[in-house]
Amino acid sequence: MFYRENGQFKTSYRADQQIFPVAQDRLAIGLLAVLAFVAIPLLASDYAFRAVLIPFLILSLAALGVNILVGYCGQISLGTGAFMAVGAYAAYNLQVRIEGLPLLLALIGGGLCAMALGIVFGIPSLRIRGLYLAVATLAAQFFVDWFVNRAAWVTNHSTSGLVSIRSLDFLGMALDTPARKYLLCLTLLVVLGLMAKNLVRSAKGREWMAIRDMDVAAAVIGIRPVSAKLSAFAASSFIVGVAGALWGFVHLGAWEPAAFGIDKSFQLLFMVIIGGLGSIVGAPMGAAFIVLLPLVLNHVPHWLGLPISTGTAAFLEHMIFGALIVVFLIAEPHGLARLWSTARQKLRLWPFPH
Repeated sequence: MFYRENGQFKTSYRADQQIFPVAQDRLAIGLLAVLAFVAIPLLASDYAFRAVLIPFLILSLAALGVNILVGYCGQISLGTGAFMAVGAYAAYNLQVRIEGLPLLLALIGGGLCAMALGIVFGIPSLRIRGLYLAVATLAAQFFVDWFVNRAAWVTNHSTSGLVSIRSLDFLGMALDTPARKYLLCLTLLVVLGLMAKNLVRSAKGREWMAIRDMDVAAAVIGIRPVSAKLSAFAASSFIVGVAGALWGFVHLGAWEPAAFGIDKSFQLLFMVIIGGLGSIVGAPMGAAFIVLLPLVLNHVPHWLGLPISTGTAAFLEHMIFGALIVVFLIAEPHGLARLWSTARQKLRLWPFPH
């Protein structure tokens, strides 16, 4: 009854093409923006920023990049951790070797380097698909791991392979508090999320979805597979590279190559599957699930007076992840985003049954 479109008329193409055409959605997004940009920085604790909010935002951004490639273009990738590593190390080298380089330019530079690598490893997608493409992208993971461990200049000749960021400064403001780091991650997520949303609604996005649904038919109607696939790899790798730079600079502060191992690639793929393939909103949903589940498994048993060791909680976490992936693939392949979309459609008709 409260989620109706009665009386909401669209009198122009611009109104018809809004991202949020329903007035109630625009109101809800406005309230969510006030909560995220104003209330949370004032009320959340340092632990909430470091352990929950900042990792959630960065992983949401990385999952968004993966969803562009896997969900919208249908190209399976198992090398996302490698692209995150390239973004982090490229941004680190740019800051180390260019004195006074602004953080924003370092993040963009890391994203561009990851984009270049994504295009290189996306070339095999022009000839192979499915499992073979997944193996080809997995090669990127092993190549980057080997290269980072063998090329000393990547880590600025660090003997231990550990690199660290001394201080962060964004547009003249020192990022010396968790709240400021949170706002930086939130701003980049919103900006890149809006860009991704408009990109998938554009002609290029429709090309990606045509390639995903049936690439042979897409080529017959005039879509160039070379342009569509490589542009998907480029856009996805750029976003993932920026997320990798944020993960190293903002969340970790100091990291080694193991921070971007193959487990990170699988984790991001799980986020996309659980959140929803081919959905922008599915990325933060999947990231929220992945970030919050370990915390729930660690805290809820103690609240209920059930002593569970850390090792048992870790085993339960992996078991639940595996079970949920199987459940979502069978029962709801489009993940949490489809469940949310179905709930919205029911609200438009509630309380009537038809």
